[in-house]
Amino acid sequence: MNILVAVKQIPDLQQVRIRNRQPVLEDVPLTLGNIDKNALEAAVNLKDRLDGNVIVLSVGTENVADTVKEALAAGADEAYLIADDKLDGLESAGVAALLAELVQKIDDVGLILFGEGSGDNYSGQAGSRTAKILGLPQAGYVSGLDIDDSTVRVTRTLEDGEEIVELPMPAVITIAAGINEPRIPSVTQILKAGKKPMQVLTLGDMQYRLGVSQIKTISNLAPDNARRQIKVKSVAELVQALQAEGVIRGR
Repeated sequence: MNILVAVKQIPDLQQVRIRNRQPVLEDVPLTLGNIDKNALEAAVNLKDRLDGNVIVLSVGTENVADTVKEALAAGADEAYLIADDKLDGLESAGVAALLAELVQKIDDVGLILFGEGSGDNYSGQAGSRTAKILGLPQAGYVSGLDIDDSTVRVTRTLEDGEEIVELPMPAVITIAAGINEPRIPSVTQILKAGKKPMQVLTLGDMQYRLGVSQIKTISNLAPDNARRQIKVKSVAELVQALQAEGVIRGR
């Protein structure tokens, strides 16, 4: 059985700087999002128990293959990519359409795993849209899963409790953030990743055609944190300043 994991290439958020309330992305390295790594780890854990095969799917620009090697080093067996610079900034509907085409090229699919949302815009739509296109059952915000023959049982973490759901396979699952500790590949695993199968397609190889984007980003600004820059020379002065601002009350 093949377990598919959709991953997205995003800027390394730890290295994004803010200037004039706007993110500065120049020279920021690209990587896999943390939630995608959780989904990948869940897939690799299932593979270890079921003797399955983990296949990474991704849609992105022409350098997406470099990032996907991270997933191959972390336990995935092979990858199917659509790499084309025309796909830069593609919205969730287009990503889902292309991922659905990739899924249809793969035999014996049991599960398709997504992170609950991408690490950059966190729209959380790609998984549900892909399930809709493929006509597959889906479950979101999954914090635990197990497979029994042709059924997957998942635990969904909700605001007021947990819900256990059984779905027939194949099924689409979106993995909740932080459900596991993604493994750190060894040097040997990183070197072996370059030899694992990777099928790279372009937009011209797919039936999907780019249209006019239905989403327009009006602004992307960091919070405006105005600092008072009040200097204090002692604990007493600090307490007095906090009292003046109403942060604490005096006795």
